[in-house]
Amino acid sequence: MNSTNNIVPQLGLVCITASDKVRYRALTRKRLLQLAPEEQVRVLRELYTDNSIRLNAAIAFCNFHNIRLYRVTSALFPFADEPVGEAVLSEFTDKLQKTGATATELGIRIVIHPDQFVVLSSDKPEVIENSIKILSTHARILDMLGLARSPWTVMEIHGGKSDRAERLINVIRNLPEGIRSRLALENDEYAYSASEILEICRATGVPMVFDAHHHVIHEKLDSYDHPSVAEMLAAARTTWPFPEWQLVHISNGCESFNDPHHSDLIAVMPSSYYNAPWIEVEAKLKEQAIEKLRAEWLSEKQLSKA
Repeated sequence: MNSTNNIVPQLGLVCITASDKVRYRALTRKRLLQLAPEEQVRVLRELYTDNSIRLNAAIAFCNFHNIRLYRVTSALFPFADEPVGEAVLSEFTDKLQKTGATATELGIRIVIHPDQFVVLSSDKPEVIENSIKILSTHARILDMLGLARSPWTVMEIHGGKSDRAERLINVIRNLPEGIRSRLALENDEYAYSASEILEICRATGVPMVFDAHHHVIHEKLDSYDHPSVAEMLAAARTTWPFPEWQLVHISNGCESFNDPHHSDLIAVMPSSYYNAPWIEVEAKLKEQAIEKLRAEWLSEKQLSKA
């Protein structure tokens, strides 16, 4: 895909809805450890059952609202990276396979953003080891869903500890195939600029998820239409095995343009994002933000083509 003029960006839902339509249950480690071993199994089995039903509801919600991109919560199956949770999760093989098949049949792309505990560039070997353990669990869940081992089903992470590019590159190159085949790196506000992440992605062969808001904060810019935004979007596209798979993020600052905290809705978009095939909308009001963008931003593109 050399031209992006005919793209209609797909706007993605991140984890939950502003309404109570898509919600998940949680469980703290403190609460789990207070229980006897057999009770831990019972509680996790009940929670996993409930959250698997809620995942089906999330996919149905996305389909009903014509949302073709869904970022599943990284807390879908708490403690699945521990022996007790790992064993319970095995009981859900058939259910998850059906869920993944439904998403695929409906044309809903599933991605995941592992939590902040994943730091592949850490100075501490035990942190890297735990990060790989977490990623392995996410990869296992995606496998159980029957989703592709490719950046179509991407696991997005940040670079982690700053000034550790060489370590990050070496760790990524040695990741298990189930992780590495789905991994993508995202630029952040402080540790790794878009240009730095781009070079790491090129060195490791993993795609780059460009975040325009992180970019403007890192570079202290005052507009999403600074030339570097379009330049980084185009450069990041070259890291994807298929340009039409490119995934980006958008958010707006809550109190000011460069505020890292997310606003309720998206009021300002980069004009270059009309060329972005897949956009995760990181706004507090979730589906309401998607609807606003469809009604205003995307309709402007359609009018300009008329």
